[in-house]
Amino acid sequence: MHKAPSSSSLGPGGLDLSRAFFTPIQETAPPSSTKRHTKIAVVGVGNVGMAIAQTILTQDVADELALIDAKPDKLRGEMLDLQHAAAFLPRTRISASVDYAVAAGSDLCIVTAGARQIPGESRLNLLQRNVALFRAIVPALARHAPESILLIVSNPVDVLTYVAWKLSGFPSNRVVGSGTNLDSSRFRFLIADHLDVNAQDVQAYIVGEHGDSSVALWSSISVGGVPVLSFLEKQQIPYEKETLEKIHKEVVDCAYEVISLKGYTSWAIGYSVANLARTLLRDQRRIHPVSVLARGFFGIEGGDVFLSLPAQLGRGGVLGVTNVHMTEEEAARLRKSARTILELLSQLDLGI
Repeated sequence: MHKAPSSSSLGPGGLDLSRAFFTPIQETAPPSSTKRHTKIAVVGVGNVGMAIAQTILTQDVADELALIDAKPDKLRGEMLDLQHAAAFLPRTRISASVDYAVAAGSDLCIVTAGARQIPGESRLNLLQRNVALFRAIVPALARHAPESILLIVSNPVDVLTYVAWKLSGFPSNRVVGSGTNLDSSRFRFLIADHLDVNAQDVQAYIVGEHGDSSVALWSSISVGGVPVLSFLEKQQIPYEKETLEKIHKEVVDCAYEVISLKGYTSWAIGYSVANLARTLLRDQRRIHPVSVLARGFFGIEGGDVFLSLPAQLGRGGVLGVTNVHMTEEEAARLRKSARTILELLSQLDLGI
């Protein structure tokens, strides 16, 4: 179930119309070896996977996009629907298959697939089913795209990024979770809304677990280069800690509200992941709060654990973790968040 047949062979007797249509120029040379062809594979064509694919296409992030899913009819339908928009999009080759071989040569493999919770099912059992799903997905990606970067979006993203790291055998810099990149965007939006400024002028991070134990780094927030809390203190402008906590709670509750209203989240995570893909593949070396191997950072101990920290990303994956300022209270909350994930990992039968 690959790309729809090319129209270049529609002439009489299978004539290649592309050769008949164009006259080649003389004394040509092959393309420069420095010209890089970029390919992205997206596993899972549900609401999240297709929002990511659509955003990648509109933002011209890759030359080739491969879609993978276990449902062949839906997969082909989604592929055709995107291909039919070719006249309105940057030129991108789109293919699809239930066979992971379609991911061959990918620079980036994005995993969005995940089991849905059955009514009455415990979170632990759901997690166990997702681990089983990853046992089928990740080794296949590693086999067909051994030089790729793995970007995990499936939830719970921190646990499943750890699972993907173990199953792939990849070095830790080439396994990344989408983590709190979207949470931080929501955080920036809420702060910008309070101050009536553009969210792009707000520097603010949510770190730790992508979940209830996440940590808002209030001490390092700046707007237009001005540290917010320091400014308030210098100007003797009073603020209450409860107000800050309320904004953080809004960030945590945002996803739940969207899900309760429309049934799922899609567009924001689509933009978030496409943004990460652009940073990685174009070696932009931007700082993103994403799920990385965190042991040893900010006093995190107790075992290997993936959680979100502000990390510099580029063509090599995770290039480093930013030495962002944290108060002792924030660092303690981050370590507590790590323990929450480690406890969850200890309850799972990973079979790794």
